[in-house]
Order: sequence, then structure tokens, then C-alpha cells
Amino acid sequence: MRLLLIEDDRALVLQLKPELERSGFAVDVSHNGVEGEYLGNEDIYDLAILDLGLPERSGIDVLKNWRQANNRLPVIVLTARDAWHERVQGFQAGADDYLGKPFHSEELIARIQALLHRVHQHPAGQLKADGLVLDEQTQSVMLDDGIQYTLTNTEFRLLRYFLLHLDKVLSKSELSEHVYEQDADKDSNVIEVYVRRLREKLGKGRIETRRGQGYVFHGKPT
Repeated sequence: MRLLLIEDDRALVLQLKPELERSGFAVDVSHNGVEGEYLGNEDIYDLAILDLGLPERSGIDVLKNWRQANNRLPVIVLTARDAWHERVQGFQAGADDYLGKPFHSEELIARIQALLHRVHQHPAGQLKADGLVLDEQTQSVMLDDGIQYTLTNTEFRLLRYFLLHLDKVLSKSELSEHVYEQDADKDSNVIEVYVRRLREKLGKGRIETRRGQGYVFHGKPT
């Protein structure tokens, strides 16, 4: 899953970005509202983390502009801890959740995971499908026969995206856009490599190749 972090506090960004990446997210960063709004309209992100006190354009204006343009990108706004009016403004502008500063990164990650599950109408907690269980904390997957595999970061990102889009045709370009960061090499052949690795762990029947279209991960959420 690919996140857009719009935050002008560079020290906070330096702390958050690697922690989010370790939790299995690809993260792009913008430090001002104008650029952040532009990137958020690119339709390549699964969620945005939006500070309200941005230079050049406020977070509230960014969010209002997105919603007026019918951009439904899920958004967690960052506010001052005691600024209740900012939280109200954020929700009125179309925010999905908020977090007051200062905060623990673990809480932000938990809120990201919960919001992504909610947006994709997936039960909260672990991602499950037909006996397969993906543990987002340990980045491991357990099969219905009890065998457990620890996944690489890219395998984890790819499998999580599949599980949040069950039975949908996902093109290689879409998978690349949502699994890798802005500056990463998005060679579609790399996606083929990681799909093959997942098939080796999960069995060949779960991921169907649709020639000229992409892949479909079959299963029902449980």
C-alpha cells in the first residue's frame, strides 16, 4: 500500500517515514500544501496523512479541494493535541480520521491499518481469506494447514494489496504504483517475480493470471 505523507516538519518526517516503511508501506513525502494537493490527485495513493498547518496552502484547503473535486482519497489529518477546533474543521472538510500531535507512531500505524480495512470493507484486525491469515504486525502469513511464512517487505506489500482487493483484476501497473514508492524502479517484470514467490508459498491456485489484464487473487474475506 502506498501512502502520501504531507508534513512540513522535516524532523517528524525523518522519524515517521522509515517506521511506516518497516510496517510495509511505500511512502512518498511532500512538505507543502500545493505540491501535496497535486500529488494527492494522482490516483496512485491508498491513503494520505495530512498535516493541517502547511506552508503555501493549508491542510484544510487541500482537503476541501480534494473533496470538491470528488477525490475520495482516505485522509488522516494531523492536528495540535489541544486544537479541538482543527479536528472539527478537519471532519467538516472530509477527513476520515485524525491524530493529535505529539503521537506515538504505533498509534498512527494502527489507525492507518484500521482505516484501510474500513475503506475496503474488510473486517478489522488480521486480513483473512479462505483460511489464509496475514499478520500485519509480524509481516507473516499462515496457511490453513498451519504452515507459517515470514514475508519480505515487498511480498508483504503485494499480498496485503491483493487481500484488500479480492477477486478484482489488478494490472501490473496498478500493483507497481501501489507497492512501490515514487522513486523506485517500477519494472513490471519485478511484479512477476514477486507473484511467483507468493505462489510458491501460498499455492498456485490462489493467484490467477489474466493475459493482457493482470492478476486476480481469489478468496472471500473471513
